[in-house]
Amino acid sequence: MSQRIRIKLKSYDHNLVDKSAEKIAKAVKSTGAVISGPIPLPTHKKVFTVNRSTFVNKKSREQFELSTYKRLMDVFNSSSKTIDSLMKLELPSGVEVEIKV
Repeated sequence: MSQRIRIKLKSYDHNLVDKSAEKIAKAVKSTGAVISGPIPLPTHKKVFTVNRSTFVNKKSREQFELSTYKRLMDVFNSSSKTIDSLMKLELPSGVEVEIKV
């Protein structure tokens, strides 16, 4: 095949993303393909501001933050074994994986 496979990982927990990236890297290297990454992409932070009280004390507010962590990996010189090993890989449930061939 020898085509490029791009893998994007996304999660709210940075530990899950890093562990998933390690699992993918081990699986790909065991098949003999070349891997580039994991490359950390910028963290997207979403901030929510909420009133503490519904009726009085309108100036009293509370802020919450939701961070999204992303990693990018490229696989070169892939074979059918590489794709099979990626499909059979068990990853944690909190990680979103997007694979483009």
